[in-house]
Amino acid sequence: MSVFAEKLIAWQQVHGRHDLPWQQTRDPYAVWVSEIMLQQTQVSAVLGYYGRFMARFPTIASLAAASQDEVMQHWSGLGYYSRARNLHLAAQTIMREHDGIFPQDFTQIQTLKGIGRSTAAAISVFSFQQPHTILDGNVKRVLARLHAVDGWPGLPVIEKRLWSLAESLLPAKNLPAYIQGLMDFGATLCTRSKPRCHDCPMQAECQAFQQQRVAQLPVSKPRKAIPEKQTTMLMIMDGGEILLEKRPDKGIWGGLWSFPECQPDQISVQQAQERYGMQAESLEGLPVLWHTFTHFKLEITPQPLQLVGERPVLPAHLQWLPLADAMAAALPTPVRTLLKTLQQTRY
Repeated sequence: MSVFAEKLIAWQQVHGRHDLPWQQTRDPYAVWVSEIMLQQTQVSAVLGYYGRFMARFPTIASLAAASQDEVMQHWSGLGYYSRARNLHLAAQTIMREHDGIFPQDFTQIQTLKGIGRSTAAAISVFSFQQPHTILDGNVKRVLARLHAVDGWPGLPVIEKRLWSLAESLLPAKNLPAYIQGLMDFGATLCTRSKPRCHDCPMQAECQAFQQQRVAQLPVSKPRKAIPEKQTTMLMIMDGGEILLEKRPDKGIWGGLWSFPECQPDQISVQQAQERYGMQAESLEGLPVLWHTFTHFKLEITPQPLQLVGERPVLPAHLQWLPLADAMAAALPTPVRTLLKTLQQTRY
């Protein structure tokens, strides 16, 4: 066992996290759900969602049998919604191709939608005690500092080196404690900003600490200007109900319910008439809302409209809902924010 692995396991046993709900089971389904939720999301944000999700979908079969709408509803607000769609599709694959039993073969696990090498490794270790290592963002940071790895970890050549380092450090025993230790160490001690180096047991092994380069490693992604986009959201109302549109599965907010949209230079009432056959009148606008995605910022101009006359017949992807029911639907965070603002505004 490497000195790093030995020290990490000892540190985890004393300072690591031991009471998270998904740590109390070796059920691969429960571990899988937690690992997917934890991708690019902090533990504190996941805790409430995990409990509600598992209460509603306690088994692979119950998740596979649910509608996509309900799955997305239980994911609403957690972000990165392709994770929920992939989780749902993978559950259906397990029911169809694996008789409802989560596969134990490492290669087969990686064929499931949304599961990459690192996630498959975590499931394999925590559920099946198999010897695999992980390489998420936290672990990349730890290894880049430990071995003073220059270069942005997102580059294939740097990632390949980090995988090699991760595999070389994998101990032959105490695997769950080691892998959990990697997660906890990067999340609580060797953090991106303000790392607690003076509390760190790896000072003698950490080349970045020895070279006084902790703040410079890992190398940051080359910065690019974040583009900005604009949209107008049509908040069409009628008798205490509001019109929602289900977005296509692919793309931003795929599978969620949102407001119909148009370009900022288009006239809202004309769009309502031309696209939906609705006669509407404009109401006083709401404040502009900004929402930041990974690759761009979105400027949302909310435009409330009041339906005039009878409702036209609409396709299934468009629905009228009372405001309270709309709030309970699977919504993107900014749409939920706009609905709350609408509820507080008197028209």
